[in-house]
Amino acid sequence: MADLASLVLRLGLGVMFFAHGLQLALNKFGGPGPKGFSQMLTGLGFAPALFWAYLAGYTTLIGGLFLILGLFTRGAAFALIIFMLVALIKVHLSKGFFLMNGGYEYNFIVICALIALMILGSGKYGITPKI
Repeated sequence: MADLASLVLRLGLGVMFFAHGLQLALNKFGGPGPKGFSQMLTGLGFAPALFWAYLAGYTTLIGGLFLILGLFTRGAAFALIIFMLVALIKVHLSKGFFLMNGGYEYNFIVICALIALMILGSGKYGITPKI
């Protein structure tokens, strides 16, 4: 059952992060793209903002794809945890826990799911090479 649980988590989180990455990295689905995202990051104190925008955008895009495929699942989950922690701290923490107030409730549950994937790995339905 752990293999099936890993598959469900990988697909759900992977699709979400991949779609988010398409918005941030490639300006798809109404997303801001790197230039628009870098403007937001500038307001949060990131410098150089365009570098961080590309890094975040491609982390979510590639990390999401890796989760979908079950390729380097633990490493992808770790990178995405870092992304989510930065968003939690820089954007949501000051607004409290609840999502309806702009808080970190969503970040918290996604981080918990990513930690579960780090524990489970890709399972037998992933393509992570055995090292």
